[in-house]
Amino acid sequence: MSVRTHWNPLQEFAIRLCLMKIVLLSRSRSIPSTRRMVEAAKARGHQVRVLNPLEVSVRLGRKKPGLVYRTKTIRVPDVVIPRIASSIASYGLAIVDHFQAHGAVVLNSAPAIGLSRNPARCLQRLASAGLEIPVTVISREVRDLQAMVDEVGGVPVLVKLMAGSERRGVMLCESRQSLEAALEAVLGLGHNIVMQEYVRKAQRDVRVFVVGGIALAAASRVPRAGRLSRTLSRNARIEPTELTEPLRLAAEAAAKLTELEVCAVDLLEVGGQKPPRVFEVNASPSLPEMEAATGVDLATAIIQRAEVMYRVLHPA
Repeated sequence: MSVRTHWNPLQEFAIRLCLMKIVLLSRSRSIPSTRRMVEAAKARGHQVRVLNPLEVSVRLGRKKPGLVYRTKTIRVPDVVIPRIASSIASYGLAIVDHFQAHGAVVLNSAPAIGLSRNPARCLQRLASAGLEIPVTVISREVRDLQAMVDEVGGVPVLVKLMAGSERRGVMLCESRQSLEAALEAVLGLGHNIVMQEYVRKAQRDVRVFVVGGIALAAASRVPRAGRLSRTLSRNARIEPTELTEPLRLAAEAAAKLTELEVCAVDLLEVGGQKPPRVFEVNASPSLPEMEAATGVDLATAIIQRAEVMYRVLHPA
């Protein structure tokens, strides 16, 4: 795979003098995105270790506080790069918090990841700052389902499920009957819901990769024939696309508002002179697909951002 990086050669010379100990928090070293991060870190001379966050224990109190991994005490590294799955977010983010509280540079912080994982809070923050988002209704109970559906422009609609601060999943309901059946199930389990407009007239569904507040690459997602879904996780075809000024501005603004150092911002281009609509911010985006589609070495860009952040805190 041919990839290109975006960096100033003078910065490169200075930063290469600083070698770091990096911990990647990931369930497995074999996960493709994790593997790419390990390759990029080692290529730049850093020591890198992959830790499953579920196997990290925290000791608190005055007597021997610290971290334990598989019965062995571990030292706080220079840099921690979290790749925390939604299914383990509650425990994983507590581990991220502990590393940061004890001096590690963290890409991304636990509060920022938690915000991105909560669709309601994330969209509220973006909309309050003036960013365009799809029409959205947040509710605990659905007393007047038809009014909610009408509010977001009718079916099909996207239904995002929440429980606490973790995102549990997304459903696409193409008819009122399927929506009623889905809501009856999820509301009975006590989930909050976010119902969102499905933008039929979107010209493109675009993912923009942002590192250190700078948009580096963009790719459009094309759904499988006969499907409305446009997500990477459902085998959409990914194609390189131009990183236009409206896309760049919207993606960088979303990254800044969520305080994420590394993220993918998903947007819908709606045509005309209208700005793109942000519908999701992902704190642990997949790397190989975006790198293959765009030719940009995103893994190295993330490691370079970690180097900059570390040098700012440790200039000597």
